[in-house]
Amino acid sequence: MTRTGFGIDIGGSGVKGAKVDLDTGEFIGDRLKIATPQPATPEAVAEVVAEIVEHFEWTGPVGITVPAIVKNQVALSAANIDPSWINTDVSELFSKHLDNEQIVVLNDADAAGLAEVRYGDERARTGAAILLTIGTGIGSAMLIDGTLFPNTELGHMNVGKKEAEQLASSAAKEREELSYKKWAKRVSKVFNEYERLLNPSVFIVGGGISRKADKWVPLLTVDTPVIPAQLRNRAGIVGAALAAEDNITP
Repeated sequence: MTRTGFGIDIGGSGVKGAKVDLDTGEFIGDRLKIATPQPATPEAVAEVVAEIVEHFEWTGPVGITVPAIVKNQVALSAANIDPSWINTDVSELFSKHLDNEQIVVLNDADAAGLAEVRYGDERARTGAAILLTIGTGIGSAMLIDGTLFPNTELGHMNVGKKEAEQLASSAAKEREELSYKKWAKRVSKVFNEYERLLNPSVFIVGGGISRKADKWVPLLTVDTPVIPAQLRNRAGIVGAALAAEDNITP
């Protein structure tokens, strides 16, 4: 019997959901993506989440990622979504809209970290690993021998005069029309600062731009090994489904 879970990944541009084979980390069938409503208020986003769950006729536990710090199922920040998320009881919000009490909500990068530990490179399970999801911003998940230290916000750490994600996100690369060579120099600057302070055993890079890791990872000047995440853009949904199945709540 296939162990099946369900995950939803809320982002600044899209809300994505899929059934997940919890034994392999693969999707069961296609995912569904719906554009994130604007403004991305809690109520508006929760309605989209409910639409996705209904589409799949799913009635079991639901894992949901949000681009926010989540402690005791309360959102304490809001990145690329409406500021009204701050101090929202996210478990209560989604339980109401889904008519489902089996809901776990967690930070999107933390979910990706859980997925990589379970299904990705073995180096995510040993030593001090830092997973970074590089996209509109830079999300982070710190992993100690495969155990998550939740709600780190390394993308907001100052590197020089700017926050790391203002300097080296893939959005910054596009916005400033940087070549891979010039952008990799910025990423190296950020990673060198993380390395100086945290001394990880490996950096794992995810997000959409990790699909082209061969174009920029070899250009990085950092002593710590840098490897692409194996689950790529599946990681948020898969990690959310895993968190719901195992009742992992930050």
